[in-house]
Amino acid sequence: MNTDEHSLVQQACAGDLDAFNQLVLQYQGLAYNVALRILSDDAAAEDVTQTAFIAAYRSLSSFRGGSFRAWVMRMVTNACYDELRRRKRRPTTPLEPLSDDGEEEIESPAWLADDGPSPEDQVAQGELEKAIQHCLQGLPDEFRAVVVLVDVQGLDYLEVSEAVRTPLGTVKSRLARGRVRLRDCLQGFWELLPPQFRQVLEGRA
Repeated sequence: MNTDEHSLVQQACAGDLDAFNQLVLQYQGLAYNVALRILSDDAAAEDVTQTAFIAAYRSLSSFRGGSFRAWVMRMVTNACYDELRRRKRRPTTPLEPLSDDGEEEIESPAWLADDGPSPEDQVAQGELEKAIQHCLQGLPDEFRAVVVLVDVQGLDYLEVSEAVRTPLGTVKSRLARGRVRLRDCLQGFWELLPPQFRQVLEGRA
């Protein structure tokens, strides 16, 4: 946590709403993208993001230091899990996968990162995006959460361990197994994948 963020967190914990709102602005994009990847529904992701920040504000007194980002992501993942449980109780017809960020590799998959695509890659990455989001939705909830947090959003293992309240070894295990399942699923979309990504997957086979 940098000095400015640490100061904002201290002020927010002391009841400064403006300081908390600045933290919201800093992390709302990350929170929304995590929720969108986990839920594959933009409206639900917006609702979950709002719910998570309300929960964070109400729980500021419980923050005991460490990574504020990981603490916020705990609120987000908890809200996502609540939404997924609600869906299981009241199933609905799934929406088409949605996303507005790009990807690019399976081991430590750089091609899952949220860096925007260059113009020449936009068409190819659009097809890849659909395949990736479909395969993410096929992962068990706990695998999907760690894959999204580590490989899409770039949190480190310790932050993810804190965010999902799971031992570090379990996070690493879920991540490894999630990556394998993701790779295997993408094999089923072979014709949709751009040549450079086929080469990556062939190299990992």
